[in-house]
Amino acid sequence: MKLEEVEAEDNVSTVVRFVLLGFSELPNLQGFLSGLFSIIYMVVLIGNSLIVIITRIDPALHKPMYFFLANFFILEICYVSVTLPRILFSLWTQDRSISLLSCATQLCFFLILGTAESFLLAVMSYDRFVAICNPLHYPLVMSPKKCHQLAAGAWLGGMPVQVGQTWQIFSLHFCHSNKINHFFCDIPPILKLACGDTSVHEVSVYVVVILVGAVPFMLILVSYSKIIGTILRLPTAQGQAKAFSTCSSHLLVVVLFFGSASITYFRPTSSHSAGTDKLLSLFYTIVTPMFNPVIYSLRNQDVLAALRRLWLQTVF
Repeated sequence: MKLEEVEAEDNVSTVVRFVLLGFSELPNLQGFLSGLFSIIYMVVLIGNSLIVIITRIDPALHKPMYFFLANFFILEICYVSVTLPRILFSLWTQDRSISLLSCATQLCFFLILGTAESFLLAVMSYDRFVAICNPLHYPLVMSPKKCHQLAAGAWLGGMPVQVGQTWQIFSLHFCHSNKINHFFCDIPPILKLACGDTSVHEVSVYVVVILVGAVPFMLILVSYSKIIGTILRLPTAQGQAKAFSTCSSHLLVVVLFFGSASITYFRPTSSHSAGTDKLLSLFYTIVTPMFNPVIYSLRNQDVLAALRRLWLQTVF
């Protein structure tokens, strides 16, 4: 792949086309990886779509909790679709080149959807907080209008910040190499290719991550600390078990998403290793969305019952 470049005003060669190295260091596994990622993408599409469908067609799931859950799984489909089709295209064609504009677009959508997931997880924890800690006020607080407003805020809230951050990163000059040692356009490997000192941009990234990641995570922790306190005061063990079952799946998803993402973005750029970055990114961009429908369905009796009803209607 030839290095395409233009001459900047200061005679520094600036990259205008990148090469996503992806999994090129595993030449003997290209066919296996292609099949594996194809299966994963099908599982993500089918699993997440199935949960969305049952929340729409089953009257028992026409509740705020499942409205947000449907939004979450739609978001997961979009989130995976930003990266995985590009991975499959590279594996199928062995064409790993990507234009600067396409790279910027991929990064922008990835950041917007990642921020939306962070906000939506916080909204879902707030929904559980109101349902368990203030059950009498729940129908009033979580009215249909309020649910739609919260969902819209989660989807759109991070858009201005992430568009601005993407513009800031791609306003840099990229020189010396056009090879991104990753399977998609992400901030840490892109900053490694930038000319000169990128410390200001690194600080900017940390600030944004704190705003769109750490703050929602702290709100989730506060909500769940109050939820757990309320559950422990419930008079019956059966009531405690039911309350925990509706929250444990969400809490597990929160830990998986925020844990792997925070390790990736809070480490200094100098300490990033390509192998570790790829592994962590695979975990929170592909693996977690694949298992989320399983986590929610196995831990939620209402979802299991709805799936059984859908199965019986389909078969009989």
